[in-house]
Amino acid sequence: MSSYFDLLYAFVFLPLTVLIYAIVPKKHKYIILLLASFLFFILISKQLVVFLILSIISIYLGARRLTKLDKELESKLSTLEKEEKKPLKEKYKKKKRLVLIAVILFNVAFLFSFKYLKFFLTNTNLLLNLLHIDYEFKIIKFLAPIGISFYTLQAIGYIVDVYNGKASSEKNILKLALFLSFFPQIMEGPIARYEETSSSLYKGHKVTYKNLCFGYQRILYGFFKKMVIADRLNILVKIVFNNYMNYSGLTAWLGVIGYTLMLYAEFSGTMDVVIGSAEIFGIKLPENFRQPFFAKNISEFWTRWHISLGAWFRNYIFYPVSLSKPMKKITTSARKVLGNHYGPLISGAVALLAVWLLNGLWHGAGWTYIVFGLYHFVLILLGSIMEGLVIKACKKLNINRENKVYRILQSIKMTFFVFIGEMIFRAPTLAVAGGMLKKMFTDFSIKNVSLSTLGLDIGDVIVIIVGVIFIFVISLLKEKNIDIRKKIAKKPIYIRWALYYALIMSIIIFGAYGAGYAPVDPIYADF
Repeated sequence: MSSYFDLLYAFVFLPLTVLIYAIVPKKHKYIILLLASFLFFILISKQLVVFLILSIISIYLGARRLTKLDKELESKLSTLEKEEKKPLKEKYKKKKRLVLIAVILFNVAFLFSFKYLKFFLTNTNLLLNLLHIDYEFKIIKFLAPIGISFYTLQAIGYIVDVYNGKASSEKNILKLALFLSFFPQIMEGPIARYEETSSSLYKGHKVTYKNLCFGYQRILYGFFKKMVIADRLNILVKIVFNNYMNYSGLTAWLGVIGYTLMLYAEFSGTMDVVIGSAEIFGIKLPENFRQPFFAKNISEFWTRWHISLGAWFRNYIFYPVSLSKPMKKITTSARKVLGNHYGPLISGAVALLAVWLLNGLWHGAGWTYIVFGLYHFVLILLGSIMEGLVIKACKKLNINRENKVYRILQSIKMTFFVFIGEMIFRAPTLAVAGGMLKKMFTDFSIKNVSLSTLGLDIGDVIVIIVGVIFIFVISLLKEKNIDIRKKIAKKPIYIRWALYYALIMSIIIFGAYGAGYAPVDPIYADF
């Protein structure tokens, strides 16, 4: 078993887990989920499970230590006079901060070693060579455990919430282990906060017919996105990105648009499988997508795409940086000079830069990812700077910003910038990204291109177009707050099952598998 789209997962591992979960007593159900989670992790990462265990132990001990310090402080404060309380609070705050920093550094050290050490040493060696220093670090490449970036952020979020008093430390290490390793989400998220999912994970829900139906509906929809669209587009994307110099700029655009659609179909499809799997057990995970291509601007796009990652950076990076004492002082001074709109933008820009540098690095250890992050930082910052001017211009020109045509034009503009960003994201090197960008805006000839040279035939094109239209219609209905699954549930049984079988048969008939097709590897599992 290699991913959620392995048939062994959907039709062996998951059903067996559900069966055992259904028959064990309520108080032991979370143990079944924990055992299934560790088995899932071991099947994919094998002995690297030891690092997951070490991470869990460090987070558990750190959180319990923070709680113990809180209780000690509370006990001592009750016996002191008012003037003695402040120094004691400061003393315990320093102790808690040391615990927090130690736990975070311990977990980040694993992440750095597995994911960033090679990149760091390679670039250090290049710098030493440029400085004519005769020394070279030995490059060591480690095989990373699955989902290390996801469970590291979730673990850090938990320990920070305990430190800030926003979450209580879990006394049962097995329950905490389940929160940090729950098998549907450990590979690609979503990144959940403890207070969001903990009670649902431990409650021990009954397996109901409704949850089974709703869960597998969502899983099948995820399989459709991945196997029918993403896996089919993968051929085109690989050919164009690997040989862009042999094609025109129009073909490069085709590859970039294809990659954006492929990435969305693969990642949102994975989230459908993940959330659907959890739903079978009565567990509600946070949504990670909310019709991102209906966004009005690039900033809103990132509140709709990979929602849990954006929320994590907002809660644990943006707010702490922008609301820190130095930034507050800068904001106060800037307001006096620049006014209430532009004054806060300075501290906001510093925090935004931190967010997008880390966001880029989180996605991968490479310069393309760093530039991808900086690209979005510039776009979002410019959007914030220009917002006031745009509002004034629209008022002067009597343009209604809520008008449908205006909103559609905004979405088209936003999608254009998304395409450029995803091209940088997918390019293997900055040189390739630069070369493709040049072609996309200078070479509009039609040469050396046919469906066969791009690895597709007319049947593939028809399936892709119909599949994308199908997903667009579903997204449009969701954007209008129409709950499709509830509507289907109210239909007569013969209509419901006809729809289920239609979806199953579309995957079987139109899925891109077998000779000539190369399935997309789980893209975000590498992050």
